[in-house]
Amino acid sequence: MPYLSPALNVMVAAARKAGRGLIRDFGELENLQVSKKGPADFVTTADQRTERILVEELSRARPGYGFLVEERGLIEGPDKSHRFLIDPIDGTTNFLHGIPQFAISIALEREGVLVSGLVFNPVTDEMYVAERGHGAYLNDKRLRVAARKTLSEILVASGAPFMGKEGHEQFLGELRGVLNATAGMRRFGSAALDLAWVASGRFDAFWERNLKAWDIAAGILLVREAGGVATDLNGRDKMLDSGDILVANDALHRQLLDLLRTAN
Repeated sequence: MPYLSPALNVMVAAARKAGRGLIRDFGELENLQVSKKGPADFVTTADQRTERILVEELSRARPGYGFLVEERGLIEGPDKSHRFLIDPIDGTTNFLHGIPQFAISIALEREGVLVSGLVFNPVTDEMYVAERGHGAYLNDKRLRVAARKTLSEILVASGAPFMGKEGHEQFLGELRGVLNATAGMRRFGSAALDLAWVASGRFDAFWERNLKAWDIAAGILLVREAGGVATDLNGRDKMLDSGDILVANDALHRQLLDLLRTAN
């Protein structure tokens, strides 16, 4: 059984409450897909409502904690030592198109250190949790990163910037390098779930650039507590600042870091 601190218990309860609303919303999208207006406004409303529920539930249980959230940015509280980092729907485009690959992501920092995290896909009811020093779990199953050490055998995940966005050409160079060296690559559209899937061994590695702190904070803790390595693409512990990230087991991380550095 996973160890759940009082704070992580609160986070799990908040995610499950918000997740029930997302399941209802997701069920409505089938009708909206064929409407002239389309589902975009509906999804924006769902995103904002989910964030509001999470902030309200966490604030009630932990009054004074600060927040860094996708929709409203930084919300400062009187307790300067604790901060929640929240993405209410990571994988919004998937959600928009009725693809069940999206998640609620919540992390807790204490004095700037990630101490608790969860990634929850309400459609599949997969709850990934991690507590600093206590391991990572999928529901009640202990997680470990995959043990493969050879690039030619691994499956790698990433996220691609759209045409015209910063880093598009750089990504294409990195993609060519990864595709030429590995067994395959996937782009599933949710960084939080990609990180959780590395923690669970479904993917061997994940890299991406220009992400936000709320996209990756919980996933970083999951990977580390599952025995993996997480750094930015310069090999430093600056992911939340830079928005660049690479995660894998120790043997693969060094190889992929070198590969990505020389890919362009």
